[in-house]
Amino acid sequence: MLLLQFIAPPTVHKTTGYTHAVKVGGCQLVYVSGQVALDLQGNPVGKDDFKAQAAQVFQNLSEVLKASGGDFKDVVKLNYYVVGLTPERLAEIRAARGAYLTQPTPPASTLIGVVALARPEFLLEVEAVACVK
Repeated sequence: MLLLQFIAPPTVHKTTGYTHAVKVGGCQLVYVSGQVALDLQGNPVGKDDFKAQAAQVFQNLSEVLKASGGDFKDVVKLNYYVVGLTPERLAEIRAARGAYLTQPTPPASTLIGVVALARPEFLLEVEAVACVK
């Protein structure tokens, strides 16, 4: 039996778009490597187009989760690495994520602005931890 407990202590600030902690039990943990905007053939998607890259990143995450026996409802932690972090880019991440992450309580997450990623054309990388039955 999958057990998820979303922890939002009243002694810490209220969150928007994430949960402070998720306690998991009754599952296998799946650690998904950071996904970037590469298509099936390994070609970059969305050169200089953050919105297109975010869409591809979340599509890749979805495919890896599916291949691992899960989906976004099983995600308990997301880590975001963003080149040129701005409020607009955060909004685009949330929009792309919203197409996949539909549960009312979002997972724990960390958002980090970075100078660069593995290749200069990448603007976003997202990794996940999922709890799959």
